[in-house]
Amino acid sequence: MKRKSFLALLLLLLFISLYSTGCSVSDYSFYLKNSGDEKHELNDLFNLLENKKSSGEQRFILVDRIAGILQMKGEKEKQILFLTDYVEKHPVDPYNAFYLLLVAQNYEEQKEYPLAVHYYNRILKNYPDLLYKGRSVHFHCLTSLVKLVDKPEFKVQYYKELIARFSDNIDLGVTYYYLAKTYEKLGEWDLAIQAYKNFLQYPKSEISGIENAHGKIKEKVAFYYSDKSWTVPDLETLIREIKKAIRLRSPRRLLRYKAKVNFFTKSWEQQTDSRKAAVFDLGSFLRKSKIRIANKLDIDSNAREAYLKTTRWTYRIPTWYLYFRKIDFKADPDIDGRWEWAGIYFGEKL
Repeated sequence: MKRKSFLALLLLLLFISLYSTGCSVSDYSFYLKNSGDEKHELNDLFNLLENKKSSGEQRFILVDRIAGILQMKGEKEKQILFLTDYVEKHPVDPYNAFYLLLVAQNYEEQKEYPLAVHYYNRILKNYPDLLYKGRSVHFHCLTSLVKLVDKPEFKVQYYKELIARFSDNIDLGVTYYYLAKTYEKLGEWDLAIQAYKNFLQYPKSEISGIENAHGKIKEKVAFYYSDKSWTVPDLETLIREIKKAIRLRSPRRLLRYKAKVNFFTKSWEQQTDSRKAAVFDLGSFLRKSKIRIANKLDIDSNAREAYLKTTRWTYRIPTWYLYFRKIDFKADPDIDGRWEWAGIYFGEKL
């Protein structure tokens, strides 16, 4: 057990022992120990808190001030104990969600993430939302939980609740993107694609660390709905059929293996996020050209991508590298791992 967790447990047991030994709890002496200059203020605050005539708002001011002093003094374990004990004794206090939020934040700051997650979830399930300094307590819980929780079955619910309840407070595009990613982890492919389609409705949303996210997702969605009839079980078969079609100068045979979606044509100098297929008659160039094909794949080919050099095309740039890639499509095991002819790079490699 971590030292901090052990200390928190020890303080809890000590607090319980105060009750069991008949020690007066009304003076809150446990919290006054080592409180220094704040001892008298804390004592006055606790006495006021014990006054049953204080209203809900007045009690909130007292509880918030006590918690703030304990936090300032570095007595985080005492603060947690005070707040959780208060909530237990006052189950209908309208500010309980805020008090437990302080507890959850405290545990998160101490990197006690399972305990933080427990209290964030407890707030969402058991306490109505409230605003503190204009910020929703439930919103804070949900945004914290999507960062702290790894299990996708729970994370999906947090994203959905954020979208349903707090759409004005979040970047909907970014949220839909990560909702889709989470659905993918669950193997819920139809739901993932629907979330990706929602993401595409927000072209200004940027995904940190992902260049041209919208372009990539458009390709993913298009491929999902395609018939994938051009795919081939393995790279060797695909290369053999492409070479045969070129030798026979057969546009029909060659175009059979050209990807029907997301096929690109570009020069090596172009940015990788601007891969648009140039409009030209590939069959016409095939019939007119005396094409030479390299005996081996390019040295930069690997287990997931391959490049085949061809020359003597009558196009303005005579050297073309045919680009092949292995398909990553977990939604269908029969398609996942197959190969496709995905594009053409024009010119000599840089």
